[in-house]
Amino acid sequence: MALLVVGSVAFDSIKTPHGQADEVLGGSATYFSMAASWFGPVRVVAVVGEDFGEKQLQVFRSRSIDTAGLERVPGRTFRWRGEYRGDMNEARTLDTQLNVFERFAPKIPPAYLDSDFIFLGNIDPVLQRHVREQLPQARLAALDSMNFWIAGKPDELKKTLRTVDLLLINEGEARMLAGQMNLKKAAAVIRAMGPRSVVIKRGEHGVTLFSGGSVFSAPAYPLDEVLDPTGAGDSFAGGFMGHLARTGDLSEANLRRAVVYGSVMASFAVEEFSLERLLRLTSQEIETRYREFKALTQFDA
Repeated sequence: MALLVVGSVAFDSIKTPHGQADEVLGGSATYFSMAASWFGPVRVVAVVGEDFGEKQLQVFRSRSIDTAGLERVPGRTFRWRGEYRGDMNEARTLDTQLNVFERFAPKIPPAYLDSDFIFLGNIDPVLQRHVREQLPQARLAALDSMNFWIAGKPDELKKTLRTVDLLLINEGEARMLAGQMNLKKAAAVIRAMGPRSVVIKRGEHGVTLFSGGSVFSAPAYPLDEVLDPTGAGDSFAGGFMGHLARTGDLSEANLRRAVVYGSVMASFAVEEFSLERLLRLTSQEIETRYREFKALTQFDA
């Protein structure tokens, strides 16, 4: 089933204890679409500048990602520069240049209006709602947000939350949005705002899904080394939504499987800088790691 992502495409410059990468492809829509493309067709709506050339477009096309919604306008592409230290759980932002992204107004191509699954990346909640309203028939609409919008546009964010089925958010932002330190209570407060399900990303501690009357947790995959955590959250979202779109199954059991597939894609993304690992994956590697995840948590009753 058709999967649409609306978000950012950027050039990132990243420094970690293991090295650095300058002016590499990044952004929420980029990581999401690369991870999701291993499960089925993906459509991207984003904006780039005149400095985004054929070389960068070819990266998307190499994964058969539909870029008809990738708008190129005069100016420079969004840029972010950050540094990770210590346990690398959080980036220190050194420079942000919104450039053309500052005026981003998503334009949904007519051919995208039949998308069955939508992921609204971390952009202004007013714009997220505008996109959602154009695709009322979508089977599942999921949303990401961050502390900037939670603090800056809380009322608009709550209006948008009423229009979506699922929220993906990290644990600090979940507590901030709900005004609750306990994650179970925070998830209940957020679900009362509209989303039927809440996925809380907890970094090295894994992911927790609150849906229906149940709670499901998956661990983070134990890696020998993490080189670049930048795209972990968006790669998780890509794997999660990609699996749901591939199967068309929104049952509780399949949401849990989607959490594991999301965790698998995030674990691959952080093994190398930028998109390098996601681009040279194989389907067999994905399924092997999925089985390894299953084995991590399997035990006899």
